[in-house]
Amino acid sequence: MKSLDSKVNIIPLIAKADTISKSELQKFKMKLMSELVINGVQIYQFPTDDDTTAKINGAMNGHLPFAVVGSMDEIQVGNKMVKARQYPWGIVQVENENHCDFVKLREMLICTNMEDLREQTHTRHYELYRRCKLEGMGFADVGPEKKPLSMLSTGLQETYEAKRLEFYGERQRKEEEMKQMFVQRVKEKEAILKEAERELQAKFEHLKRIHQQERIKLEEKRRNLEEESIAFCKKKAACDLFQSQSFLATGSSIKKDKDRKNSNFM
Repeated sequence: MKSLDSKVNIIPLIAKADTISKSELQKFKMKLMSELVINGVQIYQFPTDDDTTAKINGAMNGHLPFAVVGSMDEIQVGNKMVKARQYPWGIVQVENENHCDFVKLREMLICTNMEDLREQTHTRHYELYRRCKLEGMGFADVGPEKKPLSMLSTGLQETYEAKRLEFYGERQRKEEEMKQMFVQRVKEKEAILKEAERELQAKFEHLKRIHQQERIKLEEKRRNLEEESIAFCKKKAACDLFQSQSFLATGSSIKKDKDRKNSNFM
């Protein structure tokens, strides 16, 4: 809670207040408030500077922390339905001020002090948050001579201008770094692509040489086959000519023998 009291309005509550007796509840309230004071936890105090609400707010500050009971169940009490908790020993009504402080809490938050809560959030918590953020960015509430910036005509403007130039320079530096990084990555990518292109070109040249060698071998085989075919055709023609000449010579010899035999018989 100590880490939250500078960021939000803290209103202490005691939940499930129907689990303890009235006397124990009062003792518990006193103990809780004492521990908050000892630990330096700043809680929201209902304002007493307005005459119209000073009396009721002062009384409600004395009731802190509020002891509340919650329930979504509706139970019939008399002739009406109320939100309450049903127990074997009786009924605890949420909106009965004799049973818990829920009505007081609702009245204080919604009806009486809503505007003050909004103002506290804006003027205290948000301003504290804004101041811390500005100090983290280098802005301060005082100038070089420990004077408030509101008293210095150009203090805030000079601080703003200095911060603007600082951020502009930082942006330029980061843009330059990103540009250099982009150029470096482009160069690396180009180098990779060139290396891949060189490898592909070398592979292409190697395949091209293999293809040329295979083509030369095939051309050589084709020429050899053509030469063998021509030689075979020549041999075949010579053989055919020899066979035809032999056949003519044999036929002529047979005819001569036949004519000789015929002449002998005559």
